[in-house]
Amino acid sequence: MKNNFFKEPIANINSKPSSNSEVTSQILYGEKFKILSTKKDWLKIKTSYDNYIGYIKKQKFFKKFIPTNKICKLKSKIFKKKNNKFLPTNKFLYFGSGISIRNRKNVFVEFDKNKWIKKGDLKDISHNEKNFIKIFKLFLNTKYLWGGKTSDGIDCSALIQIFFFYNRAFFPRDTKDQIKFCKKKNKKKFSKGDIIFWKGHVGICINKTKLIHAYGPKKKVLIMPTISSLKTIYKTANLKVKKISNIEKI
Repeated sequence: MKNNFFKEPIANINSKPSSNSEVTSQILYGEKFKILSTKKDWLKIKTSYDNYIGYIKKQKFFKKFIPTNKICKLKSKIFKKKNNKFLPTNKFLYFGSGISIRNRKNVFVEFDKNKWIKKGDLKDISHNEKNFIKIFKLFLNTKYLWGGKTSDGIDCSALIQIFFFYNRAFFPRDTKDQIKFCKKKNKKKFSKGDIIFWKGHVGICINKTKLIHAYGPKKKVLIMPTISSLKTIYKTANLKVKKISNIEKI
């Protein structure tokens, strides 16, 4: 199984080789993966970052790719160069996507054949963002989307994972795996960086009294009071807190 690198801005990962099947996650530009099997127009893949398995549509990929930079904005507009002018397209690269710079011109860098983005939207691939709250707050008001992991739509577990993904540190994709991976916190009082797990849901405390999460019933990423959120989730979904961890102790 040879390594492949995704060369489109984004694609859905489906649970089965069908567009009608559940979208369980997404794959972004520059992500490395291996092809496990082929079925008609579909590929069963395993992503290298988080070992996620699912199906994507068959297409062309990079066979060799060494990322030099990554997107540090929610999304970066893709431009095409024509007659020495940079014309905006309707496509973007999304937060955390890795690119390899091929060429530079004024405030633009070329990452693929006649595909350009603004260099101000980039950080070096080795850049480490320690301020997790800064990253989570970037996604405030982003719509809730099951299986999504970008500013066009994101789910609760992807919101937590995106901090680790940006820093190229392993963290599982789904809540059920995240809860197993994270160490349990013994102190009962909530504090900044506490990751709160329910069955099928997760949020993170931005301070002692508030948390941020991609909340399905509100259909977006938002900040809510921690204690009242726990009461609301129990009242509406009959879910109790299963585990509390802390992002700095993982």
